[in-house]
Amino acid sequence: MIDYHDIYLPFLDRINALDGRKAYATRTIFFLTPLGTLKPVAIELSLPPAGPNSRSKRVVTPPVDATGSWIWQLAKAHVCSNDASVHQLVHHWLRTHASLEPFILAAHRQLSAMHPIFKLLDPHMRYTLEINALARQNLINGDGVIESCFTPGQYSMEISAAAYKNFWRFDKESLHADLIRRGMAVPDPTQPHGLKLLLEDYPYAQDGLLIWSAIENWVRTYVEHYYPDSSIVCNDKELQAWYSESVNVGHFDLRDADWWPKLATSDDLIWILTVLIWLASAQHAALNFGQYPYGGYVPNRPTLMRRLIPEENDPEYANFLADPQKYFLLALPNVLQGTKLMAVIDTLSTHSPDEEYIGERQQPSIWTGDAEMIEAFYDFSAEIQQIEQEINRRNADPSLKHRCGAGVLPYELLAPSSGPGVTCRGVPNSVTI
Repeated sequence: MIDYHDIYLPFLDRINALDGRKAYATRTIFFLTPLGTLKPVAIELSLPPAGPNSRSKRVVTPPVDATGSWIWQLAKAHVCSNDASVHQLVHHWLRTHASLEPFILAAHRQLSAMHPIFKLLDPHMRYTLEINALARQNLINGDGVIESCFTPGQYSMEISAAAYKNFWRFDKESLHADLIRRGMAVPDPTQPHGLKLLLEDYPYAQDGLLIWSAIENWVRTYVEHYYPDSSIVCNDKELQAWYSESVNVGHFDLRDADWWPKLATSDDLIWILTVLIWLASAQHAALNFGQYPYGGYVPNRPTLMRRLIPEENDPEYANFLADPQKYFLLALPNVLQGTKLMAVIDTLSTHSPDEEYIGERQQPSIWTGDAEMIEAFYDFSAEIQQIEQEINRRNADPSLKHRCGAGVLPYELLAPSSGPGVTCRGVPNSVTI
């Protein structure tokens, strides 16, 4: 199930009162076929109840006739616009750009440039504060791109803030915890990564687990070298000040939550750093660099809708029957909104020529004076290159139908390397765009 019901419903009355905006809170049910592929079964479209006898929910199923075909098309478009807004406001902006910012600011304020943990994090903090400042000027600002091109309009950042308050938890931001929380995996110590995927052909999870594991191995080697004993973690004043400021000042609204991980042992430090590096690199890459290739054709993935689906007793229903294609196109973003969105997500999906990818660093042989750690980083780089070869192999495997087949894009969002431009692949070290 793709469930956007609870995140949207509290905002629907306000969104639907906006000029040229119409939305539902959607749930989409899929059937997992014996082949391991997903088949859509039903879309539930919810509106806030208008009165005791009002019909606030509607279910649309795959079509059996021509009229049903257009209704299904409209229902799918509404799901896409729900998905596009949650993708942008919650998973992309909140869970990578925004939630990392306090950790980066606190690192610059509390850790010496000579501190081993600053040196480890340094490539994963590159350009992030700058891109977030630009986003606040042009993307998430009032009347900015997000407000003008996405369904929630002026309520966009309220949706993001509500998700932070009610949903976001740092302890659930590891790949394993996220997959379990979303019902996509269950813990299973007999499996290679300690997880059993309930949807086996799930490219994001399959490739992500390889990268997560490589990051964790590298971080463990590094941390255990400098912190062989947990007492060193507890007594490192700079390290403790960094984590304390990140939580208590940077994440002030949630500082009293009981789920924040402690920082008392080497294992605590390894987990916290692995999560931060994962979010800055692979998680952000999977969310960001496919935006134009997957969403650049606006009718296929509209980011806002301007009309609800007509019921048979609606005055508009006759217009819909007379010219369903016209009705459908008038429900999508207008030409200005569509072209503006295309221009922006094209830019967001672009790698700059000076991008640094995971497994790379500036001055790879002199970033630390510790020869043992230089060697360990080269081992990490070699593991990343092996992962890329494995991803290439998977994308050529015809039994993996979610990434190989006629008209199926190979899943390369977690393939580590890339050239410049819009490539739909490449995992930079940090949130740079």
